[in-house]
Amino acid sequence: MSTQEQVEKLVTELKTTLDLDELESKIYLSLLRTGPITASALAKDQNIDRARMYRTVDKLVDRNIISTTLSSPKLCIAVEPEKALKLALEKKEEEIKKIKKSGEAIVDKINNEITTNQGTNIPTLRIIQGRGNIYSDIAQLIENCTDTVYIATTLEDISKMYHSVIPEKIKTCEKNGGKVMLLVEVDDVEMISFVKRFNATETRVCKLPSKGRIAVQKDKQMVMSDSSQTSSNSETDFSLSTNAKDMINNIDNLCRLLWKTAKPLETVISKKSKKK
Repeated sequence: MSTQEQVEKLVTELKTTLDLDELESKIYLSLLRTGPITASALAKDQNIDRARMYRTVDKLVDRNIISTTLSSPKLCIAVEPEKALKLALEKKEEEIKKIKKSGEAIVDKINNEITTNQGTNIPTLRIIQGRGNIYSDIAQLIENCTDTVYIATTLEDISKMYHSVIPEKIKTCEKNGGKVMLLVEVDDVEMISFVKRFNATETRVCKLPSKGRIAVQKDKQMVMSDSSQTSSNSETDFSLSTNAKDMINNIDNLCRLLWKTAKPLETVISKKSKKK
């Protein structure tokens, strides 16, 4: 992998982990590389309009991702990656607390003021837009599972899922007696580390029928897309979610068939090591 490809990969991961846009991620990485530098020099280095650079620097300063000196001219300094991650986690935790508090109040109002009729066995189908929303649905599916969930997707998608709450929900699933069985197609050996760190209950490697994404629990729910998007724009990612048993069980049977013919991850790693 070239240096440019490594940088682009880091930019994508930073966008997801620190909730930055592409320009903000590039500026942060550039500051880590160059050390203290003026916004004007940074704009020249990144070939970006100075006014736009100043606006972006101000946003990053407000979020404590970078700081500026009191000197003239001011120098921009990136915070340590560990601190940036801690700040991102704290921000997410505050958001979750706020949603939980307001959500509980809304549920109480609904239960006290509105008569609801939720008893229905009619199958539902909906389209989920945005990678974050898709991962949230998959995380909920896994968290509520006490049986077996199959996930079949690409290595790139797994590398993005690793930075979501899904790995934590796998632990919850296993505590409840469930299992998460991961099926992947290995094209890039360097991405195997993300697969191992994903901590699925068990992982196997096989040729997948498409570059899509599947998460399915028999008789319960399925989240599926025909193509797990490689675009850096996560909002162009779409998936179908349904509780229609006929559809779910057909896909579950497909995953079980693939599982029987797939190879354990350890076997693939061993073969790749021998080739080196």
